[in-house]
Amino acid sequence: MSALLEIKDLSISFDASIHAVQQLSLRIGRGETVALVGESGSGKSVSALSVLRLLDERHASYPTGEILFQGEDMLKISQKRLRQIRGRQISMIFQEPMTSLNPLHTVEKQISETLALHKGMRGPQACARCIELLELVGIPSPQERLNSYPHQLSGGQKQRVMIAMALANEPDLLIADEPTTALDVTVQKQVLELLKDLQHKLGMAILLITHDLSIVRRYADHVVVMERGLLVEEAATTTLFEDPQHPYTRRLLDAEPPASPSGAMVNNLPLLDVDNLDVRFITRKSLLGKPKAWFQAVDKVSFSLNQGETLGIVGESGSGKTTIGHALLKLTGSTGSIRLTGHELAHLDQKEFRPWRKRIQIVFQDPFGSLSPRMSVAEIVREGLEIHVPATPEEQDRQVIRALTDVGLDPDARHRYPHEFSGGQRQRIAIARALVLQPELIILDEPTSALDRTVQKQVITLLRELQDKYSLSYVFISHDLAVVRALSHKLLVLKNGRVVEYGEASGIFNTPKHEYTRELLGAALFYAR
Repeated sequence: MSALLEIKDLSISFDASIHAVQQLSLRIGRGETVALVGESGSGKSVSALSVLRLLDERHASYPTGEILFQGEDMLKISQKRLRQIRGRQISMIFQEPMTSLNPLHTVEKQISETLALHKGMRGPQACARCIELLELVGIPSPQERLNSYPHQLSGGQKQRVMIAMALANEPDLLIADEPTTALDVTVQKQVLELLKDLQHKLGMAILLITHDLSIVRRYADHVVVMERGLLVEEAATTTLFEDPQHPYTRRLLDAEPPASPSGAMVNNLPLLDVDNLDVRFITRKSLLGKPKAWFQAVDKVSFSLNQGETLGIVGESGSGKTTIGHALLKLTGSTGSIRLTGHELAHLDQKEFRPWRKRIQIVFQDPFGSLSPRMSVAEIVREGLEIHVPATPEEQDRQVIRALTDVGLDPDARHRYPHEFSGGQRQRIAIARALVLQPELIILDEPTSALDRTVQKQVITLLRELQDKYSLSYVFISHDLAVVRALSHKLLVLKNGRVVEYGEASGIFNTPKHEYTRELLGAALFYAR
């Protein structure tokens, strides 16, 4: 098979002192899918960005190597030629759609831009192509979404728009950097099958960067494993999974989440009871400002949670998972009943609810976005104590040290800032911030979705240990059913804001009763192995 892309002995340095990649060589043939895997910091994304010369050339340099695309060295061609190739012959799907999409432009304008630039397609023709692309990637009511802005879309919908933009000009090579991280399992399967179908139709090659090895196993032809900037192993996918040679590869393959929750100290003491929870958002107002239309985000949801227990909440993007978490914390308005240890919280205003915030904490999906870059780790973890637990600075510092120790971080690093830590370490900081107040309930909103599998496993192990140690209760919101299965004692399945199945997690995973639940489980790659 002739090489469409060939990277030869590529080395990448930053400011001449940081060697991010050292003598990387790989080749991708037409119609082939090559997966680039490894932990954060291994050099995967940096290598991919170099193909299109998207690294800041004021700081990045290439001491050795070539990047040959159809025989042209991408490191030597002119900027004019580079612009002709970007988005037309080589497209890229970025990992974080919120920072990749322009918040000031509509969906239609952002997709139309690349159609106009490379194909001269404008007006009704471009609009029709935009609708076709949005349908391809599974956006519901695509015509209505054309005038939406990125902030009006869910995380999964934003990622689908990014994929539509990348596929707009039917490229020869698609670089997909964690393309399904923000997607629920049904859409993940849909998007991956779509990419596979288009690959067969167009002869498109794919360079797939992912930490999800179940995706690699199913969709890649060849795998390249990187560790700290070095290629440590490469092989055909079947060979690598059946007979990995390098210790690092074996460690990656062993990092799958456990198959069931720990034997936590679950007891029959009721902690949380939610009854007929409703959340509606106003979507249109009259000229006088009165509500004219609503969107029902959560519709009569009821569940309960005992002390030391984990409730997993699953469902597709837009099903209301995160909205329930926000309603429990009174971060969004709701009706219905929310009782914590028998005390009704639903009717409390923000001032009355403030003392209860100590008892209910949250860990958000993006640890970097939820930690202030201007505050040290000690200040971040201590902030809640200063509000809720009056104590001397010495006592507060002791509690900060204890919380950091509990989550496996060196307390001596508490005077450093978030940017000085890895993604997994930042998530541990976020957990320490919640833990320092000694809450009874922690809401975990996609806390592992942005992490490598090895780091995911570490965080899952940490959460299980903390639950055993402190008899914590978790509401665990996630689209990753492997992680949900590893942590949850109960499971709540949502669709369009309504509960379709609720009960013991093991029973639902083994014998799902509702068709939608079976669809979710069938689409989960881990489940279909």
